[in-house]
Amino acid sequence: MKKYRKPYRVRKKKSIFRNRFFWLGILILIIFGGFFYLICFSSFFQIKEIKISGNQKVPTADLQNIIQNRIEKKVLFFRSKGIFLADLNKINGAILEKFPQIAQANLDKKFPNTLLAQVEERKPIAIFCQGERYFFLDKEGIIFEEVSEVGIEYLKIKNLTLIEDLKLGEEVVKKEVLPKILEIESKLRENFKISAEEISILSEDRLNAKTLDGWEIYFNPQKDLNWQLTKLNAVLEEEIPLERRKDLEYIELRFGNFAPYKYKD
Repeated sequence: MKKYRKPYRVRKKKSIFRNRFFWLGILILIIFGGFFYLICFSSFFQIKEIKISGNQKVPTADLQNIIQNRIEKKVLFFRSKGIFLADLNKINGAILEKFPQIAQANLDKKFPNTLLAQVEERKPIAIFCQGERYFFLDKEGIIFEEVSEVGIEYLKIKNLTLIEDLKLGEEVVKKEVLPKILEIESKLRENFKISAEEISILSEDRLNAKTLDGWEIYFNPQKDLNWQLTKLNAVLEEEIPLERRKDLEYIELRFGNFAPYKYKD
């Protein structure tokens, strides 16, 4: 019996253009590309305005320039100022590094094309002295501006433990020590009618307060300031007449329950 083979049929390959997954991939690429273009290059989302507020001493134009220089990014082979690409943390860091006078900078994006910068400038509470150089000192113990003239409206502070050159924006008085210095100056002025011209940090456990009359009071910031001021009050009221204060060299408050003092030779 003669056998017949089933004829072999060559199956034609289906065209890729008729494959629905191919067109789905093309659609996804088009959507992704359009979205990429929209956030990176669309003029609608390009930063066109930078608004600065809160500054008084730092010029607005200088702040705008430093921000302008940091909002432009290179994407592939093109430049973009897209608001989505702006790195606010880096811009903030650049502002604080460039302008020691600024304590804080809060940046925000206002869509579609505006950056907002709210800055807070440092305020002087004292004058920091090193040799013949004088600096404004803020509440954080940071120097932020060198000054040539020193008025009597600010307390002068020295830190004799510092030997290196000073740099604006650096902490020169520790945060835990500065409030004690200000408290000493305030209590001397309000409770004793004594004007402290200058307070020097000699070590962690010694502050010298120099009065306008030229004599000094030695404090230990590590111990109870109220008790040291109580001793000062007792010795001034009971042992040192008002007319003899100008003859004092120092009053020592750092040790025990006593307040030894010495007159100038």
